[in-house]
Amino acid sequence: MTPHLTPQRERWLLFTLAGIQFTHILDFMIMMPLGPQFTALFGISNAQFGLLVSAYTLSAGLSGLMAATYIDRFSRKRLLLGMYSLFGLATLACGLAPDYFWLMFARVAAGLFGGVLSALSQTIVADVIPFERRGRAMSVVMTSFSVSTVAGVPLGLFLAAHLSWHAPFFGIAVLVGLLALGAWQTMPRLDAHLHHPERVSVWRSIGQVLAEPNHLKAFGVSGLMMFAAFTVIPYITIYLQSNAGMQPEQVPWIYLCGGVATLLSARYFGRLTDRVGKVRMFQRLALAVTVPLMATTLSQGLPLWGLLAISTLFFTMMSGRMIPGMAMISSAVEPRLRGTFMTLNSAVQSASMGLAALVAGLIIGRDAQGQLTFYWVAGLLGVLASLLSVWLSGRLHLHGAASQPV
Repeated sequence: MTPHLTPQRERWLLFTLAGIQFTHILDFMIMMPLGPQFTALFGISNAQFGLLVSAYTLSAGLSGLMAATYIDRFSRKRLLLGMYSLFGLATLACGLAPDYFWLMFARVAAGLFGGVLSALSQTIVADVIPFERRGRAMSVVMTSFSVSTVAGVPLGLFLAAHLSWHAPFFGIAVLVGLLALGAWQTMPRLDAHLHHPERVSVWRSIGQVLAEPNHLKAFGVSGLMMFAAFTVIPYITIYLQSNAGMQPEQVPWIYLCGGVATLLSARYFGRLTDRVGKVRMFQRLALAVTVPLMATTLSQGLPLWGLLAISTLFFTMMSGRMIPGMAMISSAVEPRLRGTFMTLNSAVQSASMGLAALVAGLIIGRDAQGQLTFYWVAGLLGVLASLLSVWLSGRLHLHGAASQPV
């Protein structure tokens, strides 16, 4: 699919994609720990805050569906840089938003432009990196989640506490500009898919993707994987402060400890994915994550060290399963359809995240003391989704897996 890259060029490509993913993930993640500030500042309910989180993911899902019609018609580099630049402007608009309405509008715009970035990054990895090394390569890109939690979120919360909630978005926008310039200088053209001998029209390509049962199973696994996480994640900070008694200045420790743990474990999970097999590794981690996921929703009354232990294990397992999960899903499609497939998959993931946040926001309530109620029910829904993803992943066929563990 692409010309052979030297090891050094390959590393630069992976680090560039990781940097782009870092800002994209941080822009989304920074909203959740700022939840208590937004609910107090704008006087909004849990459901309205859930809608604010979902606005990004739902618009990203719509963007992914639209992108499926054009993603394979442009060079990967050209499309990535164009959408990334527009995403940076939308993030700047988030920082400039004066009220809830305009922040919602800016979040929708950020989702529209940012919704394609994850799919493009994962498509580039799958295009360039051979099957037998794809788990390790995906782990490099996925460390962006770890770095965003260990460095990005605490720094963003520091800026929000000492300046205002607008400041983190200004910082992200500046970083996007710097990374876009770096990517323009270092990324190869990545346009070999435009010259594929079996390349077909856009609509026929979409039809071929949707007509394959194996692709539909992969979309199901992907959607369940994200739904399981986002029944709980958007409301963690609100729960820890209102129910568990955590102080606002202690919240960054949740992301710092979780980020360090995921940063240290990502490469290990990547190596295990290639050694044990993508499906087996995903199933093990998707089962393991159900314990800290449920514990997170029942942690009221624990001391700080107990809260940190549960949240750190939760972040480690939740991000860890994404490494074999995305390596598995990106291998469920043949190369000539991968761009369209991964874009549709990104839309499925974004829609699942938005739906999970909305459903959880409707389930979770508040009592007279302002504490969250029925958070454990949202957690139970996430556990069920994770168990279903384990079952469905065992029915996937992976391309390139004939002589490799799956």
